[in-house]
Amino acid sequence: FDKSMGKILWRLIEFVYLEGLRYVLIIYKYLDDEEIKEINITHVVKEGAEKADASQFELLKVLGQGSFGKVFLVRKVTPPDANELYAMKVLKKATLKVRDRVRTKMERNILADVNHPFVVKLHYAFQTEGKLYLILDFLRGGDLFTRLSKEVMFTEEDVKFYLAELALGLDHLHSLGIIYRDLKPENILLDEEGHIKLTDFGLCKEAIDHKKAFSFCGTVEYMAPEVVNRQGHTHSADWWSFGVLMVRTEISIYILSIYGACGARLGMPQFLSAEAQSLLRALFKRNPSNRLGSNADGAEEIKRHCFFSTIDWNKLFRKEMKPPFKPAVSRPDDTFYFDSEFTSRTPKDSPGAPPSAGANQLFRGFSFIASPLLEEESLVEKVPAPPNPVVQQLHGKNLLFSDGYILKEDIGMGSFSVCKRCIHKATNTEYAVKMIEKTSTDPSEEIEILLRYGQHPNIITLKDVYDNGRQVFLVTELMRGGELLDRILKQKFFSEREASAVLHTITKTVEYLHSQGVVHRDLKPSNILYVDESGNPESIRICDFGFAKQLRANNGLLMTPCYTANFVAPEVLKRQGYDVGCDIWSLGVLLYTMLAGFTPFANGPEDTPNEILSRIGNGHFSLTGGNWDTVSDAAKDLVSKMLHVDPHQRLSAKQVLRHPWIVQRDKLPNSQLQHQDPKLVKGAMAATYSALKNSQPSPELKPIESSFLAQRRVKKLPSTSL
Repeated sequence: FDKSMGKILWRLIEFVYLEGLRYVLIIYKYLDDEEIKEINITHVVKEGAEKADASQFELLKVLGQGSFGKVFLVRKVTPPDANELYAMKVLKKATLKVRDRVRTKMERNILADVNHPFVVKLHYAFQTEGKLYLILDFLRGGDLFTRLSKEVMFTEEDVKFYLAELALGLDHLHSLGIIYRDLKPENILLDEEGHIKLTDFGLCKEAIDHKKAFSFCGTVEYMAPEVVNRQGHTHSADWWSFGVLMVRTEISIYILSIYGACGARLGMPQFLSAEAQSLLRALFKRNPSNRLGSNADGAEEIKRHCFFSTIDWNKLFRKEMKPPFKPAVSRPDDTFYFDSEFTSRTPKDSPGAPPSAGANQLFRGFSFIASPLLEEESLVEKVPAPPNPVVQQLHGKNLLFSDGYILKEDIGMGSFSVCKRCIHKATNTEYAVKMIEKTSTDPSEEIEILLRYGQHPNIITLKDVYDNGRQVFLVTELMRGGELLDRILKQKFFSEREASAVLHTITKTVEYLHSQGVVHRDLKPSNILYVDESGNPESIRICDFGFAKQLRANNGLLMTPCYTANFVAPEVLKRQGYDVGCDIWSLGVLLYTMLAGFTPFANGPEDTPNEILSRIGNGHFSLTGGNWDTVSDAAKDLVSKMLHVDPHQRLSAKQVLRHPWIVQRDKLPNSQLQHQDPKLVKGAMAATYSALKNSQPSPELKPIESSFLAQRRVKKLPSTSL
């Protein structure tokens, strides 16, 4: 009986169990629908608030669609929150069964009462004769299931972060007498920073005098035994689902839910820590009264468990703890993490059919306006058509670049691209556009990195992406200050102290990228520019991420920093260390050139690649004569350690930032440094990087393959999830 047979057996057990539960679910739902009668639930709008209506919202994109209605990305067009972006959930009254109508009204009431950093916020609710409208937070990071199933490798520490935020959200709901009852990754969304928010409250139950609920509802894989058996359930059922979610995120299977609901003895994967196993055993108690979190202390029992001993709950609530994963979003209206099947459709809110008799009475008091309204800046464009397949999963547009911009003169030329100045027609604003030939290179990684990290103050900002089938157009901010090296070489007075300030800014940015598992791999001076003419270090931008890579596992998934530190394969880590070392080496070349006034390994553009590579390989460069006679010993020490011939022995970016030459730069000499002729220096620099580029090809990463269970769960994703 080998392992492969064991896996087949478990899949068979899982299939039979889940399919059996689905048949039971259909029967119970039929019985419940027969028992429910039309009821009148009233909820009064706040005094002095005006009711909203559909005309106040501009439809931008379709985010999801199901049999009951659609979810749109919308922009508010009227004060006081004009230009705000929201998700608008539109439900057709005529297609809602009585039970669904009650649940929709319940969702609206619960959202109106809840105000918590980890629960989606309801801003408006209103209705027409045929439709119901819920205006909610627009969360650009997509759902947690997508991250788990096909994008990121998480560790136990990463899972702990999400579970801790989730525990705070559930605790708040329970304190209001609300049982969530539908906890699953698809209902946990991520904001642009990577923090979670609970959504979809259609199956929630507001408890009355702490009585039990008896409805059979939820998602079968996450149901507590008392829900399956209809024994009556309380908020304790949510903590069972919490445990199943923990297992789902840890090992990507549902076996524990099968064990528990069937009454089997619980076995624990040995790769889980003792603390994680202890928490799961405390959560998977078939008797809900014995389950952790079921007593009067509620979530406080969960928070006190040793598994969460490293969590600072106050910092977590204030969102001062850094999430493990930052979604690849840049602009407020990014829909990178929403299915292109929906986002490619033209947004249209069709007239609703007349509802059944009494439906309007059921939804009396449905209207709602949140107070105070949130304030966020927005940059919105109406983009209603499908992107070219090559960028369907990117922040791409099918519109022609020429529809929105006017091309101007060339700015720069690369191996697979050309950069031009352009003007945005609607605003007359100047930008730069990088035009990439798709037949020569795949821009996917570059776009994703810019979306995810382009908000850093010293990384170029991506404004827009277009694709005409042959080329991809990356619209970015215009670097009016020109190249860093040009400016330094033309500067009449440049000192060692100024060089330290420049290197500090660049290294701090590189350290940020490295900490996120990103290596630039092409940090030549021509890719470091000033955004304006001020020449201040703060205006420096690192550009051109065409050769950049995000650290990925062998299966192609991204790895969180915690995963990298604990589980990355030695060969992957070795390659990453090499790439990190290359970035530091490039900064060392820049530092040497700023201080010496000439490049370390090339005397001029006439040097042959073999001559340059020989000097680099031997690690031969001079630290005597010329400017070196007056440059500080600390500077020479730093240059030597950054240009070490062994990439694994070079300083890391973090170590560079701690070097005395950086930390104590106010004490450095302020005397003028001399430079060679700028054309000669730039020619030598170009020859250096040309020799390196042609010396060794970069390996290619293999495509991602999804697991069987992930594919099955993706097929079951509800279309209307926010």
